[in-house]
Amino acid sequence: MSRSMKSLLVLAFSLLTLLFSNQSFANNQVDTTVNNTTEQEHVTASENNHNGEEKFNVSKTILEHIRNDYSWHLWGHTSIPLPVILYSDKGLEIFSSSKLSNEHHEAVIYQGNYAYKNIDGKIKVVNEDGTVNQELNKKVWDFSFTKNVAALFVSIILLCAIFITAASAYKKRGVTSAPKGLQSFMEPVVLFMRDEVVKPAIGHKYNKYLPFILTIFFIILINNLLGLVPFFPGGANVSGNIAFTMTLAIFVFIVVNLNGNKSYWEHIFWMPGMHWSMKVFLAPIELLGVFIKPISLFIRLFANMTAGHILVLSLICLIFIFKSIFTSIVAVPFAVFIGLIEVLVAFIQAFIFAMLSSMYIGMAIEEHHHHGDHEPHYNEGDEA
Repeated sequence: MSRSMKSLLVLAFSLLTLLFSNQSFANNQVDTTVNNTTEQEHVTASENNHNGEEKFNVSKTILEHIRNDYSWHLWGHTSIPLPVILYSDKGLEIFSSSKLSNEHHEAVIYQGNYAYKNIDGKIKVVNEDGTVNQELNKKVWDFSFTKNVAALFVSIILLCAIFITAASAYKKRGVTSAPKGLQSFMEPVVLFMRDEVVKPAIGHKYNKYLPFILTIFFIILINNLLGLVPFFPGGANVSGNIAFTMTLAIFVFIVVNLNGNKSYWEHIFWMPGMHWSMKVFLAPIELLGVFIKPISLFIRLFANMTAGHILVLSLICLIFIFKSIFTSIVAVPFAVFIGLIEVLVAFIQAFIFAMLSSMYIGMAIEEHHHHGDHEPHYNEGDEA
């Protein structure tokens, strides 16, 4: 019972830690937790040496698999180093991520404009004794070409190849013949999104926004699916990176509010058909809703994809926690089952993001008719 409780606590701790570990804002955050973590690791290491065996660190293993990194792991000790791009008060510097580790894949200090070290997946400026220099660390901006960035380029190349191939087939055979190959997969998906999602939500102006919605849908779908592949070119947790989902939500926010008509803004700041006191009361709430909509978009996608990865990894880690081969009889089937559910969730989350984006755009461009407008007029002799 105690081991099960420890496993649940470790899983909860892993999720909470991930929520506060965003690569995009790493260099602007206070790093006091790094020293505490290092001290804790030393304490754990000394305990392990005292007991004669090394304890399996579940949270560290899970976070290493789902976090962004400066290299792309292939197999064993083989990884693809990626370019590190840093900008500080001393200028721009570019170097390979391989300089941040030795032949044993242990983090080492690289002397550039400052002394850099990869600490828990983030490049920090360190002092001679290896501690983080809080003051200098604030002067360094990280624009590195990380694993998630590389995976995003891979997904874009795949999408371009898929759509160009399908478009070439349409150009060659036309639209009168039955679709073949990629056409047979892409056509029903595109038609479903157009006829069942975009058109009902947006209305007669759907053609203007259809390319945008389809782009969002397919970029989320391909990254969700690639994230489930445990080997190259998969294995990157792009959809579980809050910076990626937030960027998509910001684009939706811009499109919605730039195309919002007069009626849309009137319903936000001065709700028609109500007493002025209620209008004053509702205006801040409606304005807050403008920002809550994109926030709900990116948090939903980020949380669902990240939770799925953590759950699968936690089930696999149970084998190493209990150190029993019999645990795999239960853990592996459950992990496979959750993995199959994740495939379904990959489609569902892409669909929900596209559907809600279409609804928000539709509400922004919809023409609202107030009470008394466009009432039917009947002439004498008209049938009732």
